[in-house]
Parts: sequence; structure tokens; C-alpha cells
Amino acid sequence: MVQPAVKEGRAADLNDAELVRRALERDPDAFRQIMQRHNRRLYRIARSVLRNDSEAEDAVQETYIAAFSYLATFRGESSLASWLSRIAMNEALGRLRRKPAAADFAPTDAVRDAEIIQFPSSAASDDPERTMAQRQILQLVEQATDALPEVYRVVFMTRVIEGMSIEETAGLLGIKAETVKTRLHRARRLIQEQINKQIGPLLLDAFPFAGRRCERLTECVMRRLRLSD
Repeated sequence: MVQPAVKEGRAADLNDAELVRRALERDPDAFRQIMQRHNRRLYRIARSVLRNDSEAEDAVQETYIAAFSYLATFRGESSLASWLSRIAMNEALGRLRRKPAAADFAPTDAVRDAEIIQFPSSAASDDPERTMAQRQILQLVEQATDALPEVYRVVFMTRVIEGMSIEETAGLLGIKAETVKTRLHRARRLIQEQINKQIGPLLLDAFPFAGRRCERLTECVMRRLRLSD
């Protein structure tokens, strides 16, 4: 009685092992759910190596094609996220190696066709000033991260931006946990130094109170003073 219920369950409610099983049975929903579940991590890993949005998306696409082609080889000895991450890292490093500037890492094998799912945009804010300020801060962080040497950038992206554990990051990059800690500490210092150089002018525009917020307060006072039309 239990097995049919699982079989008919929504893909979004299934664990990775069940999704893999159903993907091997060519269930479209399982493929889609695997991608939706892992898109962001794989994109960030590829982006940390390639420093280019479109190339990172291409790398993620090739990662899925490779993974789905060799899905039967996935034995669950590591998590599906870790398995996909390693393929994404190899794919990104392979692309980087084919460019004039070679990567600092030595990749292992990479294997190779799936539709990229569009990454959802953040919910629109009704506060344009705050949205603009947040966007400027994010741009500063992205620029500072892109400026890092690769050995620090990849650790920072996987450990801080994606939130992978020290052990996961060490396993993905093939380095010791202590090396992850050392590189992360250095990456944070470099990013802080880079942001500190640029944050001064932005602070002049901090805590903005204009646009809709200003209009709302003004109109509220006008109504209370009975001066509003």
C-alpha cells in the first residue's frame, strides 16, 4: 500500500533517492524537480570559477546533461547535491582551461544535454529607494568577490554564498578542511578591504527617505492637518 502512494507522490515532496529512481524511469517531473532543487548551488559554483553569468548557465546546462546521461552510475555514496556539484565544478574548470588563462585547480573527469530552468527573480519591492540601495550593496559584494584570486573566490562562493559546510567544500575542491578555513579567512579580509574602499561614497546616500515613503508620510500629515485635497 505504501509503495503506490510514493510512486504517485508529487516530485517536490520526494527525497533525492526517490527522484533519482523516478528519473531513471524517465519521469519528466523528477528531472525538473532535480534541476529546480539544485540550480542555484550549481550556478553559484560555476559562476565562482567562470565569473560570467551566461557561461555559468551554459556550464550548469552541460552539468545536467552529463549527470542525467550517467545517472545510473549514481550509487548514493555521497549526496546528489555533492555528486552534481563535483560535475559542475569539473565542467566549469574544463571551460576555464580551454580559455587563455588556465585554472589553478586540477580537475578530475567531466562527463556531458538538459533544459536550463530560469532562475526566479526576487519579489518586487514597493520601496524603490531601498531596492536600489540593496542592489548597490549586492553589486559591491559581487564585484569584490569576482576580484578575489580564484583559490579564495571558489571557497568564498561555496562556503559563504551557497552555505556549504567546511567538509563539503573541502571534498568538492579536494583540499583539507584547514585549508578551507585559511582561504575563507583570507577571502573575507580581501572582500572587506575591497568594500571598505567603495562603501564611503555610498554611505552618503544611506537611509534614504524619498520617493513613495516620503510621499506617504507627507500625505498622511497633510490629511491629519486637513490640508489634503
